Amino acid sequence: MFMVVDLLLGGDLRYHLQQNVQFSEDAVKLYLCEMTLALDYLQNQHIIHRDVKPDNILLDEQGHAHLTDFNIATIIKDGERATALAGTKPYMAPEIFQSFVSGGTGYAFDVDWWSLGVTIFEVLRGWRPYDIHASNSVESLMQLFSTVSVQYSAAWPKDLVSLLRKASAYLTDVNWDAVYEKTIEAGFVPNKGRLHCDPTFELEEMILESRPLHKKKKRLAKNRSRDNSKDSQSENDYLQECLEVVQQEFMIFNREKLKRRQEEGPPEAGGDDASGDGDGEAEGGATDEDLLALQRLRDPRRLSASCSVCAMPIETFSPLSVVARSGGAAQQDPQFSLLFPSVASFSLFHVMCAPIQNAGFSWSNFSETHV
Repeated sequence: MFMVVDLLLGGDLRYHLQQNVQFSEDAVKLYLCEMTLALDYLQNQHIIHRDVKPDNILLDEQGHAHLTDFNIATIIKDGERATALAGTKPYMAPEIFQSFVSGGTGYAFDVDWWSLGVTIFEVLRGWRPYDIHASNSVESLMQLFSTVSVQYSAAWPKDLVSLLRKASAYLTDVNWDAVYEKTIEAGFVPNKGRLHCDPTFELEEMILESRPLHKKKKRLAKNRSRDNSKDSQSENDYLQECLEVVQQEFMIFNREKLKRRQEEGPPEAGGDDASGDGDGEAEGGATDEDLLALQRLRDPRRLSASCSVCAMPIETFSPLSVVARSGGAAQQDPQFSLLFPSVASFSLFHVMCAPIQNAGFSWSNFSETHV
């Protein structure tokens, strides 16, 4: 399943915090209002996001905030409550931990508002209100919430502090229709001339490249080549040698000339040319020279006598077996003529089969069809 979402090129709030961006109160207030609309919509859809944090709030090119990443979101029906321990610990509400430790009554949409409050605090201050890390145990976190008091900056407006304490009407003057329509100018607008993400991650590396898929394939191939340089070089040399042998030892098969010769019938005795067109080449049937080329194919010094992957002898599929069954009358055996052009190709397939051993190709089916 694929999700199609809006293209958000302004980066996430985590990135901008790492870049030491000093967000103004107006900018943060707009983020707060836009996230309020987002959480209100989710609540109307009976959805708990459970992972509201700066990493999951992305900005568009105009600086407006969008809530993303619904990987651990859950749906609850009227009257139901969630009980699973889910989220990112520094942003998880106390009732989530309480539900995990003692069962409790579970939790609902309120936990997203707690996470939003922690996020707003961090965007304004530069650090979180509680010193919580992923390694902290659930029991220690429950103790922390009951003993540690949050310190608010004296520079913050009293209304904002009251809001974070859930004791204020800080947003009573907000034009919510304007927030919804994005007609309020954002206090912070990302620079459109640069990439607002960390290019050390794979996805960001691809965004930086003009032809990402093409360059990614080249990069992965280069890495594989670096890891197995010696083995790859020897294998490539061997394959190249096999290709050269095939090109040198086998004639070009012309089906049209074979068809014309079969239609014209056998040449008259004493004729100067087996093909009838004066070029001196007998391309239609199998001559002594053809059989000599086939014998060279069986020379282990030139090509392996069996496939290194399927361990099936190349001779098993050779038209020589057809010659034997027909009593040596190779020129009169149409099956031999049809098989002959596939000798070089089939031998080449055997040489090359190592790279395609996982492709699901069955050599046994090939032999039953062509021999």
